Amino acid sequence: MNFDAYARTGVDLVNTRLDGLDDLRAIIPDDNAWMRDEVAERDLPIFRRAQKRLRDVFEYGTSGRDAEAVAELNSLLEAFPVQPRISGHDSSDWHMHVTSRGASVSAEYLAGAVWGLSVWLCEYGSARFGVCADDRCGNVYLDTSSNCCRRFCSERCATRSHVAAHRARKRAAVPTQSDPLTPVP
Repeated sequence: MNFDAYARTGVDLVNTRLDGLDDLRAIIPDDNAWMRDEVAERDLPIFRRAQKRLRDVFEYGTSGRDAEAVAELNSLLEAFPVQPRISGHDSSDWHMHVTSRGASVSAEYLAGAVWGLSVWLCEYGSARFGVCADDRCGNVYLDTSSNCCRRFCSERCATRSHVAAHRARKRAAVPTQSDPLTPVP
């Protein structure tokens, strides 16, 4: 089982705008394309509630509130229980899934996401759950850095934030004409 892939489905869900079914279909990975066809309007509010609760897990982890992150994940594990099953077409293709194929799209997707994030927390700790440090972003991420020092969800956000900070420092360093202690050339 690829727990990282399941955990990343949780990240994808939190970082997605869920205005309608098309937004929901867009986050479903190709290896679960059947979900795109079966997702229904009734799944949307379930995904939205889970999205908020998963964001809380990342915020708890980022702020060092391990017990709250664990409690929320445990609650989500109860709401979306894992029912492992072997899947595949022949003996060279067997692999594990977290729920039965008869489950709703929301039950299967969310069981995988919650299970993946729970395994991630047990393996690496909740400090590896991050919320982007760029105030304009707010995306969540899983910190895979070697020393748990990641602060941004992407290189793009890191660069944008660092450039903005650099420009702010340059503006602050430029002397103003009204400053009596600054010599005028």
